Amino acid sequence: MNTTAVGRRAEAVATNYLRAQGYKIVARNWRTRYCEIDLVAQRQAVICFVEVKYRQTARQGSGFDYLTTQKLRRMRFAAEVWVHRHGWTGDYRLGAVQVEGPEFTVSDCLLLDL
Repeated sequence: MNTTAVGRRAEAVATNYLRAQGYKIVARNWRTRYCEIDLVAQRQAVICFVEVKYRQTARQGSGFDYLTTQKLRRMRFAAEVWVHRHGWTGDYRLGAVQVEGPEFTVSDCLLLDL
C-alpha cells in the first residue's frame, strides 16, 4: 500500500471514530493553495479541525510526537482560513486522532485549545 492509500485509510478510520463520538464530518482533505486540513468535524456548536496521525509502529515515537510547534501553527492558520472563508462565527478548536498499527486502530484522540 502506498503512502497516499495509507493516509486515506487512516483518515477513513478517524472519520468513523469521530462519527461514533457524535461528530458530523463537514469536510475531508479541505485544501487551499496555502494550507490543508485532514478533517473538519462538528459536534453541537463547535467545529474541530482534526489532524490525522498514523504510525505503523511506535519505534520512532507516537503520531502525537509529530505535532510540533510549527505544525500547530500551520493547523491554526488553516483553521482561521476555513473560519474566514465559511463565515463561521461559533467556537472552534484543533484536534488530532492517532491511528496506529497494521490494523489501523485509533489509539488516542486529542483536543487542543487555540
